Amino acid sequence: MQTEGIQDQQLAQPDFKAEVLKDYRIAVTSRECSLLGRREVLTGKAKFGIFGDGKEVPQLAWARAFENGDFRSGYYRDQTFMMAIGELSVEQFFAGLYANTDIKQEPMSAGRQMGGHFATHSLNEDGSWKRLIDQKNSSADISPTAGQMPRLLGLAQASKIYRHNDLIPVDNGFSNKGNEVAWGTIGNASTSEGHFWETFNAAGVLQVPMVISVWDDDYGISVHARHQTTKENISKIQAGFQRDDQDAGYEIMTVKGWDYVTLVETYEKASQLAREEHVPVMIHVQELTQPQGHSTSGSHERYKSEDRLEWERNYDCNVQFRKWLIDNNFATDEELSELEKEIKKEVRDGKKAAWSAFINPIVQERDAVLPLLDAVAAQSNDGVFIKPLIDNLRSTKEPIRKEILETVRKTLRYTLKESNSAITSLNEWLDGYRKEVQDKYSSHLHSSSDKAAVNIKAIAPVYNDSSEEVDARLVMRDNFDAIFAARPETMVFGEDAGEIGDVNQGLEGMQEKYGELRVSDTGIREATILGQGIGLALRGLRPIAEIQYLDYLLYCLQIMSDDLATVQYRTAGKQKAPVIIRTRGHRLEGIWHSGSPMGGIINMVRGVHVLVPRNMTQAAGFYNTMLESDEPALIVECLNGYRLKEKLPENLGEFKTPVGKVDVLKEGKDITVVSYGSTLRLIEEAAVELERAGIDIEIIDIQSLLPFDLTQEIKDSVAKTNRLLVVDEDVPGGASAFILQQIVDEQDAWRFLDSKPQALAAKAHRPAYSTDGDYFSKPSIDDIFDKVYEIMNEADPTKYPKNF
Repeated sequence: MQTEGIQDQQLAQPDFKAEVLKDYRIAVTSRECSLLGRREVLTGKAKFGIFGDGKEVPQLAWARAFENGDFRSGYYRDQTFMMAIGELSVEQFFAGLYANTDIKQEPMSAGRQMGGHFATHSLNEDGSWKRLIDQKNSSADISPTAGQMPRLLGLAQASKIYRHNDLIPVDNGFSNKGNEVAWGTIGNASTSEGHFWETFNAAGVLQVPMVISVWDDDYGISVHARHQTTKENISKIQAGFQRDDQDAGYEIMTVKGWDYVTLVETYEKASQLAREEHVPVMIHVQELTQPQGHSTSGSHERYKSEDRLEWERNYDCNVQFRKWLIDNNFATDEELSELEKEIKKEVRDGKKAAWSAFINPIVQERDAVLPLLDAVAAQSNDGVFIKPLIDNLRSTKEPIRKEILETVRKTLRYTLKESNSAITSLNEWLDGYRKEVQDKYSSHLHSSSDKAAVNIKAIAPVYNDSSEEVDARLVMRDNFDAIFAARPETMVFGEDAGEIGDVNQGLEGMQEKYGELRVSDTGIREATILGQGIGLALRGLRPIAEIQYLDYLLYCLQIMSDDLATVQYRTAGKQKAPVIIRTRGHRLEGIWHSGSPMGGIINMVRGVHVLVPRNMTQAAGFYNTMLESDEPALIVECLNGYRLKEKLPENLGEFKTPVGKVDVLKEGKDITVVSYGSTLRLIEEAAVELERAGIDIEIIDIQSLLPFDLTQEIKDSVAKTNRLLVVDEDVPGGASAFILQQIVDEQDAWRFLDSKPQALAAKAHRPAYSTDGDYFSKPSIDDIFDKVYEIMNEADPTKYPKNF
């Protein structure tokens, strides 16, 4: 390892010597954590382990270039970096491995993610923002390979927005005039994923301050790079992205992962270039190793040759770093050996402290219930069967909560036919304990702040005698105009969203008025459109990410499900990304632009509000509501509603559609018909014909699928009509199954039913093309009439005779 580039004077400075020895201490500490962490998994104290061994030295160089305000979007081998920036202690490392549910002990996720997934806290206890510019930041990791890449794009773009949007106050707490870098990390094999390529291309187009480190150890789990990457070299095949005098692009750098000096210089250069000029950079860190293999699930000796293993032992980055320290007289072999011995003890002590912090509260919980269990056993006729359960729990030195609850619940099953004060006390303990403990594993799916979407009060649209009827798209356009004028932190972007004002003209003239920075076109790349939104929102901006059609949401559904929907949950409320996803769908001709895959969506994005307005005024109100809140949402506009006439409200930008509340469009006494979106117009038409047949239906617009009817107005309707029909243009068993489950099960509306609750859904296939295709594929007015009449005929065949 050479020292060229670092001046001899610098090498001789005491401060520099202290710095490099501090780096070595961190490298050895991280390695010891990896080694001991693997043992903890193999002994059963932890479930699974995936560690950062072999990547220590480049992460130390990266940490030197990482500044306050910067953001990391990485993958699960960056533990050394987190230690180097002071955001991961030994105790916290092991707390993550043990899945400690105390956020103070395990600040990365409170035990909700396996070890190796890192995050910093962006929010105060009340859900308000911290000053991110004053701290080093890491967005919360996810496991899906390359899933961290789309978010990285938005984190980098935020700096560009803050640098060029003069309407945002300079002292905003999120950015210092855009002088922040978003740093991404990815394994070389994961660069095969589409999310990497989509992000890479988009960052080159946008020219944002993003630095991607590719950790290259020649393998993806057990699969060699020759099966992963053309030419076995990601920097070679990305050479076409290299910027030159004629074209903007990337700065592409390569460096050996064991060469401390060159790594430091490379990361400093990348930081300066990205930070000052907003040029994206890729650093291909080659010749890395993975000393323990991919994870605790297997051994790398099975797929690496002895020559490769010997090379890895010699070129282990920590081994080379140690050699460099000795060769350059920073320390002697004896001094480093003594330091390593000291670190081993520190890591062992840290591990013990983390285990005690994890297990002692559970032992206390166990000990608190044992006297209650003993009392039940003493009074029960089945005490002889209960006592062994209690003895087993009492003798368990390291219990888990599952074992405590299993013992209590089994004990209560033995006493189902008994009643005494001991059983009452145990039941009371169980109720309290389950509520307390369940919250440790289930809280923060949504915001718990006063800005949660369900807390935003409804404000009705205001009209007067002169309010004109306009094409509904103008309601949307003029409401966006009001939003952009009042909220400089808000922006919208998507395919065709900029210059032409979106395909349905809902953004007509907005780019000309507010500029390309805030109303912009994107490439055809849905995953990174959403990724932009997530990253921008994580940095305090309020993005509206437009996915042109609902069907295209499938391109980014993985990111929406694995990343956006889980941000608050997987950080136990310490990060938020209140991005709004704008799209349009429902009832158009053909397979690809008329799908309504709502069942799939709502079951994959719990944590995101799914809002399904029937018209543009409702939709505009939802944008106003969600921009007031601190949560993410998907808003599905009706694709066939832009040219219909609606009154233009007076209070644009201010009226708000409530989240989680239904809208009764028509009161009736015979049957409750529930639906959402464009299909409601068909139900309203069918209602006229049903009225002629003597049937008075009540029509309820769900408005929001997630959350669903929080005030249970549908149940109240069913209690009045005693019959229920759900009409849905999704496939059978899709959203209609969810709606029925919510009404019949969650709301207990089954108690009021005199007829079987039914669903009228689309056919199982996608809609065929043309108007006939829609008629034969999705519920029509005729279908709705027939289904309602059949229900009424079954209830009273004399009053409602049937001849069809």
